[in-house]
Amino acid sequence: MASIKQRAFACLFVTLASAPAFAQVDFSGEWAPLYHEDGPERLPGPELGDYTELPINQAARMRADSYDADRISVVPEYQCRPHGADYAMRGLGNLRISREYDEATQKLIAFHTHMLAWDSERTIWMDGRPHPPAYADHTWQGFSTGVWEGNMLTITTTHLKTNYLRRNGVPRSDKATLTEHWIRHGDYLTVITVINDPVFLTEPLVRSDNWFLDPGQAIGVFGCEYDPEVPKPEGTVPNHLPGTNPFLTEFAHYYGLPEDAVRGGAETLYPEYRQKMNGKYNPPAKCTRYCTCTTLFNCNLDSK
Repeated sequence: MASIKQRAFACLFVTLASAPAFAQVDFSGEWAPLYHEDGPERLPGPELGDYTELPINQAARMRADSYDADRISVVPEYQCRPHGADYAMRGLGNLRISREYDEATQKLIAFHTHMLAWDSERTIWMDGRPHPPAYADHTWQGFSTGVWEGNMLTITTTHLKTNYLRRNGVPRSDKATLTEHWIRHGDYLTVITVINDPVFLTEPLVRSDNWFLDPGQAIGVFGCEYDPEVPKPEGTVPNHLPGTNPFLTEFAHYYGLPEDAVRGGAETLYPEYRQKMNGKYNPPAKCTRYCTCTTLFNCNLDSK
């Protein structure tokens, strides 16, 4: 007959064997985005010439100044171009996260994400595999690996195709590296992203967004078909030559901001920059553009 000590040890072993691994969190489920951060940018879309909060350099600024949104209507290759993994978490669309396990060991192999926008899917490998060499193929979602830091999941993504930091033409290069920190608080998920881009950023770009668990959501098929909407001669790419874009000052005028304050750059991100704006900030008497913007359905152009 087993002793009391043996029975206690067996009970403890069964308990530990069935318990979740220390500090690991289940992120799987259906998630809906909250848009209380940067709502106008993420919902109706950013204003042309709005480079605020971006530590960009002159090369990025020139690329953005030359951008013409008609490119999406004229160039079929741009019509179905998805968000990169770095922007997908901020773009319009819901999220599904699932887990993959090794059947033999029951160890976590990967998290898989599915985004509504462009039906984008990404694998976040959790099995310790290395990133591929620099010459390996780059994709829209890149190559992602994750590690646990306490109850926080830290994800590193490399091998991203060239894409944008903001949907008004501000570029992000294919040499960028994305670091994410996922933190779950009950039914809320906070995602902090850090982008390092030696081509277009002078320092890391840090942003955050939040999601809430929505078990009843049903993500449909996004689908996208190429179709030239505005016929143009083959090879036409709408653009603005340097110094010819007439729309770059509109954003500053909407909100009474100094024109140099909306041009981006690391200096403009810090509190000390407010001293340079003394006497130059002249807010309008009444809000006339995107006065309320916390959901997709209340981004009104005027304050009514």
